[in-house]
Amino acid sequence: MTVNASATASASTGVELTVNGEKHVLDVEPRVTLLDALREQIGLTGTKKGCDRGECGACTVLVDGRRIKSCLTLAVMREGAEITTIEGVRHPLQEAFIRHDAFQCGFCTPGQIMSAIGLLAEGEPGSDAQVREQMSGNLCRCGAYPNIVRAIREVSG
Repeated sequence: MTVNASATASASTGVELTVNGEKHVLDVEPRVTLLDALREQIGLTGTKKGCDRGECGACTVLVDGRRIKSCLTLAVMREGAEITTIEGVRHPLQEAFIRHDAFQCGFCTPGQIMSAIGLLAEGEPGSDAQVREQMSGNLCRCGAYPNIVRAIREVSG
């Protein structure tokens, strides 16, 4: 039996994603990333598409409370998980980012905030150096790192 690879690759599958507490039933190709499903099918564009290789962190979301890079996971792999995007959070970090001017162009800000929320959920972040290390997967091309660290430290107490 011969199988046409291009026909197999484009076959869609149904997936139910719970995003920000709301269920979404999507028809996606198995190779569609969670990032693309969030942005293109659900319409949540707060999660940014930066490098699309997991290097910049602009696409960081929470899955079952843990921070992940949504460009590195497939939508079908996250069925049954609780996904939280920047649109679904109201957190003191958001105000702390404003108070500490922890953003300039704003492109990385959603990913930075989502990663910081995950970092705080993991426990006490420790020293400034430890915060920088734990946030190292999230890049800021404007160089707002000291202000990001100050915002995280303020909220961590």
